[in-house]
Amino acid sequence: MRLRFLLRPGWLALTAVVFTFAICCFTLLSPWQFSRNAEREQQNSALETSFTAAPVPLAQLLPPGSVPGRYTEWHLVTVTGQYLADKEVVARLRTVQGEGAYEVLTPMRTTDGTVVLIDRGYVRLDSKSGALPFAPPPAGTVQVTARVRADETDPKNRDAFADASTGGRLQSYVVDSRVVARASGLDIRPGYFQLDVGQPGVLGALPLPQTDSGPFLSYALQWIAFGAMALLGWLYFTVRELKPGGALDASDDPARRKSVAEILAEDELAESGHQK
Repeated sequence: MRLRFLLRPGWLALTAVVFTFAICCFTLLSPWQFSRNAEREQQNSALETSFTAAPVPLAQLLPPGSVPGRYTEWHLVTVTGQYLADKEVVARLRTVQGEGAYEVLTPMRTTDGTVVLIDRGYVRLDSKSGALPFAPPPAGTVQVTARVRADETDPKNRDAFADASTGGRLQSYVVDSRVVARASGLDIRPGYFQLDVGQPGVLGALPLPQTDSGPFLSYALQWIAFGAMALLGWLYFTVRELKPGGALDASDDPARRKSVAEILAEDELAESGHQK
């Protein structure tokens, strides 16, 4: 007869909560963290490969009409052309190595007529939070080695602007070839190309991302542990209900402590009394 406590509304609610939580831990939360860990490992592998791979011509890695993706981003490419300094845009509100900065975006017309966006690196802020003076890009035809990057996206879809606060220089909120294309009137191919150290026109070369594994694997294991603990806790209290008073029998200790089922029953009586 002691199994009747399993049918009490309070116990049924507790059981539903425990098993729902455990199922979520095992089928949703933990697999989600495992998938994020797998994505991070894949990204790190691609990054490490790109860091050590030799530069290739842009058209070889990204034929016309293609856009940077997971397997091409960060790879080194060579680009030959002329900087279009009069179409330059400065990206604002950037952070480089924990400090505020601007990134200088200069279109380049390649020898085959394609226009690409070159990120020449960063400059620090002056005392008025404006961009410090920086050198213009070299004139004439140059060959640069740069890393392939995918366009950023501004959730507010803001265009580049120029006013008194920018000293008349065009500024944007993201590094995005589409924003620079609209501001300059140029047909710029998707993505942009981040200059490496020592390249013609580079300012402060942007640091490469860290390839840390992140906390996702430990989070996945924690969710598994939480689900198992919830089930073990439910099992413990179920066994305890089968032995009211815990390890002691009622005949051995008349002053035994109340079981969970008894507490739930008293709560139900108290609630019904209040409703009357």
